[in-house]
Amino acid sequence: MHTLTLIARTQEAAVSGGRLVPAALVGIALIVVLITYLKVNPFLSLTVGSLAVAAVAGLPMADAIESFSDGFGATAAGVGVLIALGAMFGKLLADSGGADEIVDTIVGRSSPRALPWAMAVVGALIGLPMFFEIGLVLLMPVIFLVARRSGLSLVRVGIPALAGLSVMHGLVPPHPGPLVAVDALKADLGLTLGLGVLVAIPTLVIAGPLFARYAARWVDVPAPEMYETRPDAGNARRPGFPVTLATVLLPVALMLGKALADIFAAKTQPVRVVLDFLGTPLVALFLAVVVAMFTLGRGSGMDRQALAKSVESALPPIAGILLIVSAGGGFKQTLVDTGIGKLVAQWVQHSGLSVLLLAWLVAVLIRLATGSATVATVTASGILSPLVAGLGPGQTSLLVLAIGAGSVFFSHVNDAGFWLVKEYFGLSVGQTIKSWSLMETVLSVSGLVFTLVLGAFL
Repeated sequence: MHTLTLIARTQEAAVSGGRLVPAALVGIALIVVLITYLKVNPFLSLTVGSLAVAAVAGLPMADAIESFSDGFGATAAGVGVLIALGAMFGKLLADSGGADEIVDTIVGRSSPRALPWAMAVVGALIGLPMFFEIGLVLLMPVIFLVARRSGLSLVRVGIPALAGLSVMHGLVPPHPGPLVAVDALKADLGLTLGLGVLVAIPTLVIAGPLFARYAARWVDVPAPEMYETRPDAGNARRPGFPVTLATVLLPVALMLGKALADIFAAKTQPVRVVLDFLGTPLVALFLAVVVAMFTLGRGSGMDRQALAKSVESALPPIAGILLIVSAGGGFKQTLVDTGIGKLVAQWVQHSGLSVLLLAWLVAVLIRLATGSATVATVTASGILSPLVAGLGPGQTSLLVLAIGAGSVFFSHVNDAGFWLVKEYFGLSVGQTIKSWSLMETVLSVSGLVFTLVLGAFL
């Protein structure tokens, strides 16, 4: 019933499109003012901003509250659970000494100048099969400890890792985002994968280590102590590097196995059924936590009491993060239900721009309006699908990449990922915009440029 009501409301709101853009601008500006100048808690600010958007757009307050609640609940049920499991995994990694083992190996084998490049590669490998939020919670202990041990700025080390996660999220199948566009546009998966890697590598270099060099000057913050190892952990030994790395990569392998099985195996094949279950993010991270209790916890000499204390102590520090990220999901859903995304798409559909530039622009505008890379990818792919009839296989694959590049443009206050990065890194809204948001913009524009360059030869 709620869905039907929202469809009707969206259609009504879309007719009076003059109210939707001001509504989105008012909501975003209100959130920024409340948080930045009035120092209101982000959770409360996002809630007020959502109601303001609905009021200006003409969405009844009852529907507005329901939209916000649905977005809040969906984000908490999806991303929130994954954050909680990731926090448990991260705390076990830190308390067991496994994070120290990874950090010492990376720092010991890399010069300070090479560390950002190493972190970019680690972020890309972790981010290949999984959503950004999952990869972030898995990487946070490593990012924090590398920054603390190396003496480099958290932004200098963290931005390359975030760029690695984000470039996979937008450009390279079998990541779920690009797979949506591949399916909608009927693109050749192998060709898209190959072209995606060609675009992703130089894009990651520019948006990751090179951009981080400048971002670290604008935003110089120390690594917080959320995942710092405890001297009283009572561990007689550390788990070895191979065991630790295998444990960290376990959820990555499970989710990658699911993605590959979905591509190459029939739905009825037993291997796909098993991998579809094991590779579900919730199951993969849950299994990783269970395995980590043995390989990291027991492997480092932790007894039952120490294991229980480690897991339990992981949750209180992330309570505020969960509320803020979930509220960001509620704000995003309110924007989606007003119809702003559809309105933006209609404006540029018949603009006469080149297909690749048009695809990027559609995804950018929907991303800015709704805050969701997935919504931007799905919507832009649907809008542009009629245009692929006259394109060759190469151009169709590049169309997928242009949409993917646009879908990650300038993450801001209506994106749950914005708040996740802000809270984990301990940044202000302004610092998050100058580091994370600008990195996403550089990544998006670089991805478009390299896509257009390839388009000149295909």
